[in-house]
Amino acid sequence: MAKLFNCLIVNEHIDIIMDRKYLDLMDIKAYRIAFDLSNYVWDVVLKWDYFSRDTVGKQYVKAIDSISANIAEGFGRYHKKEKVHFYRYSFGSIKESMDWTLKSKKRNLFSEDNYNYIFAKLDELPKEVHSLIKFTNEKLKE
Repeated sequence: MAKLFNCLIVNEHIDIIMDRKYLDLMDIKAYRIAFDLSNYVWDVVLKWDYFSRDTVGKQYVKAIDSISANIAEGFGRYHKKEKVHFYRYSFGSIKESMDWTLKSKKRNLFSEDNYNYIFAKLDELPKEVHSLIKFTNEKLKE
């Protein structure tokens, strides 16, 4: 049973989830990763100088914020096709965020540790979003 819900929850919380009738947005692993990452990037960008924040920072934060926002919007939709549609939008936001991450590194806007953390999380997200789409397609009716 833990394997079935792996894309949605952390395995140690499976018993709590199974006792509830409905999933909560925070039960979705892809959402939690994206939400935490967006706040991490926000904190990093706030420390940049004005020019960097105004040019790269604004677009970077918008891109990274839209990953969790699209997952949340899809989660809130009623029909399966609408849900999957928004989950797929998050893939584009992940790729855009990877681009801003690479640009920020190239322009020396953050440390190697920040870069490694952010890129590792961005690298993890497509698999989690794909698992969410697969779960949605298999478990929800049209």
